[in-house]
Amino acid sequence: MSSMEDMTCPGEAQQWTYYDGTSRRIVTTDQETLFPSGELIVSQTDTEGIITTCNDAFVHMSGFAKEQLIGAPHSILRHPDMPKAAFADLWQTVSAGKRWSGYVKNLRADGGFYWVYATVIPKIRDGKVVGHTSVRREPSRDKVNELAEVYARMVAEERR
Repeated sequence: MSSMEDMTCPGEAQQWTYYDGTSRRIVTTDQETLFPSGELIVSQTDTEGIITTCNDAFVHMSGFAKEQLIGAPHSILRHPDMPKAAFADLWQTVSAGKRWSGYVKNLRADGGFYWVYATVIPKIRDGKVVGHTSVRREPSRDKVNELAEVYARMVAEERR
């Protein structure tokens, strides 16, 4: 499966459209993969959010092959349970050259999901943002439980 091809696995299917106008059919399940304790997920993107490098923990947690991730938009991991406002805030913050942190529910290649506490750091060269480094670590389960409810309300409001 290439990065933007349709996902085919058992679960709830929906059409997902990305900020760049491309779309694909995604399938979601209720299967959570817990973040491995002590690990860090690391990736780098260009200014458009295209993945340029990633570590093995990222490959493992995403369920995609490394070849599917490199060159794909980071939004390939966007779970439909995440409110658009969270990513709007992320992009506004890092585009201004500032660090962003927050809790994110990511979509796996198999339709499952995993939660992370993400920190996105802009790479600045000669005063200009040239890319981003994202480091994800194990999230607080209490915060995940709290934000799952908050995000669900926000997504429901966005869909009205």
